[in-house]
Amino acid sequence: MPCSAGTARLRTMDIGLIGLGKMGGNMRERMRRAGLTVVGYDRNPEVSDVDSLPALVDALPSPKVVWVMVPAGEPTRATVRELSELLGEGDVVVDGGNSRWTDDLANAELLAQKGIGYVDCGVSGGVWGLENGYALMYGGDADDVAKVQPAFDALRPEGEFGSVHAGKVGAGHFSKMVHNGIEYAIMQAYAEGYELLEKAELTDNVTEVFRSWREGTVIRSWLLDLMVAALDEDPGLSKIAGYAEDSGEGRWTVEAGIENAVATPAITAALYARFVSRQDDSPTMKAVAAMRNQFGGHAVRTPAPKGGDVADGGRADQTETAQKAGAGSAEEPSES
Repeated sequence: MPCSAGTARLRTMDIGLIGLGKMGGNMRERMRRAGLTVVGYDRNPEVSDVDSLPALVDALPSPKVVWVMVPAGEPTRATVRELSELLGEGDVVVDGGNSRWTDDLANAELLAQKGIGYVDCGVSGGVWGLENGYALMYGGDADDVAKVQPAFDALRPEGEFGSVHAGKVGAGHFSKMVHNGIEYAIMQAYAEGYELLEKAELTDNVTEVFRSWREGTVIRSWLLDLMVAALDEDPGLSKIAGYAEDSGEGRWTVEAGIENAVATPAITAALYARFVSRQDDSPTMKAVAAMRNQFGGHAVRTPAPKGGDVADGGRADQTETAQKAGAGSAEEPSES
């Protein structure tokens, strides 16, 4: 159940945080502002509070809670394995990255052999989470969740919603996976509408049409707000190549749909559109790339010189959105 704002939000705790990139660094700051004591470790010594994982663990009182914010897959698995040798009975590891839910089951089993709890937490909010709070979807045993609750209370948005104990281990990342699949489809619909308005030659100002939808319509949303912000920064999206990566969670959502015999045509089509974007410079995918950059600070590709390949990994200009990302690190998850 979501936690209500109130006295629970005043509780404090000590917590270790591994991975201080765009999201992890902002999460450390938000928890500190709420009164939590956060010990951070990153491969980048300039942003770390300690110089090693053993030093991070030693700095925490028991029961120790360590939150992991590193890329999904082997980086997270390796970090959990190392923590399994450093932590003890009653401690808890939280994986707040974009891990596949099946990894959670294996991580929880490994840690359980030593009496260490495990909580998986899907985190949404991107580079805006420091200011707005992070939507949190977490899975695990109720006793383990309770040990992490002050951190959840500090990170979540103000108000009634934005945080949920979704179920047992794996439920948090499964919920976040479905969230990102839906995100794919919504962004694709906005982007296709953008291309149609541009192509039809009937509309004088496509940006103003999108802006008008921000109030009073059934399709108003934060993604729509970000699309307008992208168009204000770069009318016509001429500085962005129509190339959009996928974080992996869209693929996992489609695979889960197949495994559970649930049709996901909109999400599947949006995922395939990203594959197509890597073959052709599409106005639709320019819009998707622009929105990804707005909410997550993801790098976008600039258009290629005539006859050349697109340039990877950089915005054509530095914006407030990119500046909000803060010090970067390889040890961080990404939005979709």
